[in-house]
Amino acid sequence: MSFDPATLRYDARGLIPAIAQDAETDEVLMLAWMNAEAVARTLETGRVTYWSRSRQAFWEKGATSGHVQELVEMRLDCDRDTLLLRVRQTGPACHTGRRSCFYTAVRDGAEVEIMAPG
Repeated sequence: MSFDPATLRYDARGLIPAIAQDAETDEVLMLAWMNAEAVARTLETGRVTYWSRSRQAFWEKGATSGHVQELVEMRLDCDRDTLLLRVRQTGPACHTGRRSCFYTAVRDGAEVEIMAPG
């Protein structure tokens, strides 16, 4: 059975959240958004492409920074409204220079930075 990106459940803006996870360590790296064409481009090229809501343009991860995400596997959740992208990450995933965008924890009611830039 072949996969059709149009069968996913997109929001009213035509977007679906995509969680990037390191395929080797299972570390959650980032969350971004995709539309049907970004999903199709990612599957065609093997390099993760997102949709930038602020720029209203496609954004191939690492195209300018070199911090690419190579797709290992795309998974769909049970409702088909969220994607899990298992990737091979080159360099940091976060634009702040950190491995993950999830570098702030809430501990004992306070925000704590748990990861410094690489």
